[in-house]
Parts: sequence; structure tokens; C-alpha cells
Amino acid sequence: MRILPLILVFVGVLALAGCAKKPTTPPEGATGTTVPADGASTAGAGAGGVGDASGLPGYGTGEGAGEGALGADSIIYFDFDSAEIRPEFAGVVSTQARRLAGNPGLRMRLEGHTDERGSREYNIALGERRAQAVRRALMLQGAGDAQIITVSYGEERPAIEGADESAYAKNRRVEFRPAN
Repeated sequence: MRILPLILVFVGVLALAGCAKKPTTPPEGATGTTVPADGASTAGAGAGGVGDASGLPGYGTGEGAGEGALGADSIIYFDFDSAEIRPEFAGVVSTQARRLAGNPGLRMRLEGHTDERGSREYNIALGERRAQAVRRALMLQGAGDAQIITVSYGEERPAIEGADESAYAKNRRVEFRPAN
């Protein structure tokens, strides 16, 4: 019976050690780069799968969105450090929800992404919050729970290379993809 308290202490220490630090973020409207709280550099992170999405089949055509294409109705962009769906993307959510509600056999993967600012752990969590926010919005409009899966890539798969606000804005997104 003496081993049980030791196991509980060990589990507690592991849980605390795994907690991510929140990145240092600038006040709204400030310019510049945010340095992660742990001081780690994010330069060069995510070299695999990096590139401009315009080279993908069907990009920008709107054809087959939810079938692998990345048209205007298959990406939602977010504000800095936010998982709130902006009002201008309500139509995208409605289009995708109708597609799912009308096709019960269709499954969709929501991929959450962030810009490179912040720690990797924080960005994975933020990407997940973004994907979950879109998932909840789809389900409120008739999509089924089993039709939607979420994944977060954090900062690892940027759509645009760069360290300025225009690149950051394109990287803060949720993409709708067919689920395999």
C-alpha cells in the first residue's frame, strides 16, 4: 500500500512537467515578433510540407471543396491569438455544414494552423482550439459528430513562408479536408 502514494506523486510530477508555458504576446496592435516564453527560436520550424498551397490541385477553384480542394469555401482565417470565427467566415461554415448535413456518409477533417509566434506547445493547443471552434459551429448547423475529426498542426505547416503580418495572417487558419 506504500507504493500507491508514490505512484500518485509521480503522476502529479509528470502532469506538471508536461504543462506548456504561455508565450509572451504583444498588446493588440503592436508590431514586431513575439518571442516564445521559453526563449526557443521558431526559425526554420516545420520544414516538411512547407510551401504555397496554390500549387495544390483545385486550389482557389472552389470545386470539390471538402473533396481535397482548397477553394474560398474551404479555409477560415483567424485573428492573432484567437480561436473565434470571424463574421465574414459564417458563409464558409454554413456551406460546409450544408454539405455535411446533406451527405451523412461524408467525413471531414478540420486542420488547425497557427503562425510561427509562440511556443510549439502553445501553437498546437491554439490550432486545436480553432479546429474545435469550427467543429462546434458545423455541428450547430446540422453536421453530425461522427462526420468531423480535428487535428492541429500548430505552426508546422505554414501556407505562406515569411515573418511579416501578411504571411502570419494566411497561416492562422483552419482548412477543411476530406477525412480518410
